[in-house]
Amino acid sequence: MNSSINASSDKLVKDIKSVVADAEAILSATADQTGKEVSALRSTLTAKLIDAKQRLITLEEAVIDKAKETAQATDEYVHENPWQSVIIAGGLGFLIGYLSSSRRN
Repeated sequence: MNSSINASSDKLVKDIKSVVADAEAILSATADQTGKEVSALRSTLTAKLIDAKQRLITLEEAVIDKAKETAQATDEYVHENPWQSVIIAGGLGFLIGYLSSSRRN
């Protein structure tokens, strides 16, 4: 479940980066446009892009911190319970092997 959350977070980060890049491209494309409304729109969009970039940085840091916490907790569990970890890993390996072989047949 934790990996699906991380995958969703990674996809969200990529999507936001894509939107920011597209907005920056639009700003560049309309740089030669003049007029009061275009200028106001560019100012508003620029401010929102700056805010979105900052939020994206914050989100990325949170995802990285959560991944580090998860890795540390896993490492601690394995060191505290080495035999249980071996049994769990073996059981999962057996289960995955069994499921993948039964799908081929």
